[in-house]
Amino acid sequence: MLRFLFRLVGMFALAVAVIMSVLDATRTVAASRLVMTPLNTSWITVSPDSLAAAQQFVQTRLHPLLWDPVIVAVLNLPGFVVFGIAAFLFFALGRRRRRPGHFAIES
Repeated sequence: MLRFLFRLVGMFALAVAVIMSVLDATRTVAASRLVMTPLNTSWITVSPDSLAAAQQFVQTRLHPLLWDPVIVAVLNLPGFVVFGIAAFLFFALGRRRRRPGHFAIES
């Protein structure tokens, strides 16, 4: 059941990564130059209140230094990269393990 949830979240992250990459590709063609939108910009566009709430939560409940060097660095990466890496990690966590063979030598 847990593997299924990891694969489901991985599929969702992959879908978001593809959507964000298509948006960046469209903007690149329209601007005739390479455009890679940072995750921070996309998040502010979609829901600025939730970004402020996440920042406040991390700084008050976890640790203030976690927000500035770590999370800000991740938010400055292109969105499709962040969600692509997340998808890879969730798929890796949800993959099925190979069962060992019944025989000592398998072909």
